[in-house]
Amino acid sequence: MKKPEQFKSKSYDISEDKQGNITVRFHGKMDVQSSAAIIDQLLSEIDSLSPLSFTADLDDISHFDDFGLLVLIELKKALKKKKCVLSLTDNSSKAKNIHILESDFERSASIVKRKRLQRLIEQVGESALEVVYNFRVFASFLGSVILSFCHIFRHPMSLRINDTILCMEKTGVNALPIIALISFLLGLVIAFMSSLQLEQFGANLYIASLVSIAMVSELGPIMTAIVVAGRSGSAFAAEIGSMKISEEIDALFVMGFDPTIFLAVPRILASIIVVPLLTLFSDIFAIAGGLVVGVFILDLTTSSYLTQTIKVLNLFEVCWGISKSIVFAIIISWVGCLKGFQTKGGADAVGNAATSAVVSSIFLIILFDSMFAVGRSYWR
Repeated sequence: MKKPEQFKSKSYDISEDKQGNITVRFHGKMDVQSSAAIIDQLLSEIDSLSPLSFTADLDDISHFDDFGLLVLIELKKALKKKKCVLSLTDNSSKAKNIHILESDFERSASIVKRKRLQRLIEQVGESALEVVYNFRVFASFLGSVILSFCHIFRHPMSLRINDTILCMEKTGVNALPIIALISFLLGLVIAFMSSLQLEQFGANLYIASLVSIAMVSELGPIMTAIVVAGRSGSAFAAEIGSMKISEEIDALFVMGFDPTIFLAVPRILASIIVVPLLTLFSDIFAIAGGLVVGVFILDLTTSSYLTQTIKVLNLFEVCWGISKSIVFAIIISWVGCLKGFQTKGGADAVGNAATSAVVSSIFLIILFDSMFAVGRSYWR
């Protein structure tokens, strides 16, 4: 058996008798500097052996510490896979406490494993409790919003009209340019990519049908909702979160104002009013984007494109998209206000609230959109 000279002369040497009994004699120090090299070399040599018995001779060791113990533990694990027991020969006092050290080492490893398992169980429990707590907060805030709207229906003068109009301007009017641009480009892209396939069958006219149905029924409401969630949902969370940190909401409560009626209701009502209108504008600009592709690339006439669009669209499709946009508006404004009221801590909590509002809103938008799709498939 050929072994590297450095390990044979400095660290250990291996011998085997005729019966297949193997003895490894360690030399010098088994410490932090030599243990890693010993483990790599020794385990690689053991892989090619099939010993009946294996003995580790520690008589020639000049220094033995925890890292030397690690060598023996790894050696013991490797031999266990080969169903071979490791025996020790130690007539010196250097490694006389090896069994005590080994038991301490294994006990420490088991404690670490138990702590990892305990930490994992604690994390699962904390996550479950957080989900239950958040669900309770969601339900509580939803009930508070519903009661606030009932109060406003009974007492219309309690609604802050000026704040509602200001929120409508921020949420609707200011968002119109970006929604128009995105929808126009989206309709243009859909028409162009569809033309690559439909042109092969001479069905260029049906690009108008594809763009109109896709945008009015599906993409228009969802793209508008995502843009509004990024703009207004985060703004709602940041505004109310800043007021929560600066204790302005507590001051409103002390003065006898209901924070939900004072802050949340105008934003939710404004979103319900303007988001469906933004969705209609999104549909119109998307159809205009498809019209550009149909007229300038596919040689369609404007009248034929618009005629096909009107022929495909019906009142049900338009109402379906509007109804979805109303639900999305409620989700965006409700989540934004909720995350604002939940804000705790310093200035960084405001940014976290805004981020959480956007992420939660988009997730719920996609979730409810899929529910709409499944419901429509069963409806028809």
